[in-house]
Amino acid sequence: MITNFITLFFICVFFLFTLSVICQDSDIETDCTNRWIHIRRLPPQFNLDLLSNCSEYPLFDNFCPYLANHGFGKKTHNKSHSWYRTDPFMLELIFHRRMLEYPCLTSDPSHANAIYVPYYGGLDSLKFLYGPEVNSSYQHGLDLYEYLVHGDLPDVWSRHYGHDHFMVMARPAWDFNQPFDSDPMYFGTSFLELPELFNVTALTLESRAFPWQEQAIPYPTSFHPPNLAFFESWVNRVRRSRRKTLMLFAGGGGSSSKPNIRRSIRLECENVTSTSANGTGYEKLCELVDCSSGICQHDPIKFMKPMLQASFCLQPPGDTPARRSTFDGIIAGCIPVFFEDLSAKKQYGWHLPEEKYEEFSVSIRKEDVVSKGLNIIDVLKSIPRGQVRRMREKVIEMMPRVMYRKHGSSLGLRTKKDAFDISIEGTLERIRSRLLEVAAQ
Repeated sequence: MITNFITLFFICVFFLFTLSVICQDSDIETDCTNRWIHIRRLPPQFNLDLLSNCSEYPLFDNFCPYLANHGFGKKTHNKSHSWYRTDPFMLELIFHRRMLEYPCLTSDPSHANAIYVPYYGGLDSLKFLYGPEVNSSYQHGLDLYEYLVHGDLPDVWSRHYGHDHFMVMARPAWDFNQPFDSDPMYFGTSFLELPELFNVTALTLESRAFPWQEQAIPYPTSFHPPNLAFFESWVNRVRRSRRKTLMLFAGGGGSSSKPNIRRSIRLECENVTSTSANGTGYEKLCELVDCSSGICQHDPIKFMKPMLQASFCLQPPGDTPARRSTFDGIIAGCIPVFFEDLSAKKQYGWHLPEEKYEEFSVSIRKEDVVSKGLNIIDVLKSIPRGQVRRMREKVIEMMPRVMYRKHGSSLGLRTKKDAFDISIEGTLERIRSRLLEVAAQ
């Protein structure tokens, strides 16, 4: 069955790609000035073939169910139009499908301002992270580099030696930065450490603070509206929702005796008495949604309703600084509370402008909570209700910027730039600036 699915998917992708290029090359060029993108054709071993192995990594997950709807996964229920059981690691498929609709595609790479490489790097990494090649993770990316340099169109690479190339890698960048001389059992691959690929822009779910070639783009949520009416209907529901809870934490961890921010949050919530909310305008001061062992990841119903009823959503770091829950919360109109800058402020500058953070979020230093006993509830209660309403409006204003709308969406919804649109704009500007720097050297 999976073989038939892959064959059908390949036919659809090829057809849509061909149709898009034919149509876009006939557009008026001035509409696409400095925006032309060429999709580099890769052998299926670098993308479509990887989908056929969707059940072969039991230590990771069987991701076959999440391939449906071009990476959105299955609908949450049959009558749903906008909600899917989306796995964030399927971003490579989601992005690839949206690229086929990009209005400024060109079949001529010499005419392009940027080259998109439809490589499913996150999926390809599974064989190194969880599969038989775990001791060869330093080789991740070398076969791709060989093809880009010596494949059917070597001039595409040699024109700028990769400076105009970009790709999406649907994992945190931390998973691709294993030093070459590290213990082979160190988790991760060395893809982003390969000098051969230093010039390529990598769009990752999370980025590190220093390498120039990485840029974090939002984790996919489960919300993918197909038209403006469904989007506006959801926005109206978010605005009307009664916020009965002061703060919410949806996540796992924090159960060990070792001091950390998640443990502090759990202890503070568990110690709230039933009468603590009296006189605050809230029915509850804190709610915990247990998402341990990934039980919430593909079921937005578990956390979305509580988020709709909370004023603030706590976003503490876990294994990595950022988390998908940040974007789930924004979709629910829940004001994010961050405990370190790397959780969002130093990551998602294209989508959540750094200068606006005070308008839509709250920052509390995790050290003040864990080591100095600062009470999070006291901080949030001290924020005037009028300011809370204004912050929520800003969160709602940011909503389109962090969602990935459904492919084939209506013209009305396409007037609102979503996470994909902003990622492409940022990538084109980064490549343009980089090429100018290289030319000046």
